[in-house]
Amino acid sequence: MSDFDLIIEPRRAFQNYWRDLWRYRELFVFMAWRDILVRYKQTVLGLAWSILRPFLILIVFTVLFGKLANFPTEGSAPYPLMVLAALLPWQLFANALSESSNSLIMNANMISKVYFPRIIIPTSSVIVSFVDFLIAFGFMVGVMLWYQYLPGIRIFTLPLFVALAVMTALGGGLWMSALNVKYRDFRYIIPFLVQFGLYVSPVGFSSSVIPEKWRILYSLNPMVGVIDGFRWAIIGGEVSVYLPGFALSMATSMALLLSGLTYFRNAERSFADLI
Repeated sequence: MSDFDLIIEPRRAFQNYWRDLWRYRELFVFMAWRDILVRYKQTVLGLAWSILRPFLILIVFTVLFGKLANFPTEGSAPYPLMVLAALLPWQLFANALSESSNSLIMNANMISKVYFPRIIIPTSSVIVSFVDFLIAFGFMVGVMLWYQYLPGIRIFTLPLFVALAVMTALGGGLWMSALNVKYRDFRYIIPFLVQFGLYVSPVGFSSSVIPEKWRILYSLNPMVGVIDGFRWAIIGGEVSVYLPGFALSMATSMALLLSGLTYFRNAERSFADLI
């Protein structure tokens, strides 16, 4: 039996879908690599944009919040390092959300002509944002060397929080990409959500400044737990994590991913008609 035979089995669509994902793994790698190349094609600075963007935001936040507003830092870490430890996971989420939301529209010709698991498209966009994150993380290492600030043993837990950030980004990306096919208004809504989320998430400030009675409600924002976890792992020392809020943020991230996956799978069958 050929690898390219299409077998339709009743009541086994779910199992076959994940099997197809494995069969189309080479397409996933190709699309992710293609998106990485296209992202910086014919640009002067190329991959340096992955460093320049967080660097410029870091300067603005340091001047506005660190100098003028005099916001406190976390533990003994310099204020720019505290901001950068939050800015990296936030940009991973924001870039993945922005890129994946338009990914299905940008690949309309492929969707309407060829069968493959459509989830490959927004997921590959998340991978591109993850590559940007890795490059920006190298910039943060340089900042830590500049301030002669060495992380403690908690740094080994960082992959867990990176996985949580990717999970949150993928959940939001699945929701936005599917909704954008049906309601094109979301291409205008998403930039607003990203900009609004930057200021309501604890990027330029510590989440400890939020009054105790509002901490649980504030933690409904899934990026609160991700950012607090990043700071706990990178800065270490006196930095602590508000455990009830972190648990709620993690539960919200998991709910976002599962609900996004469910909605995407239900809407997927109509993509070729709507797009």
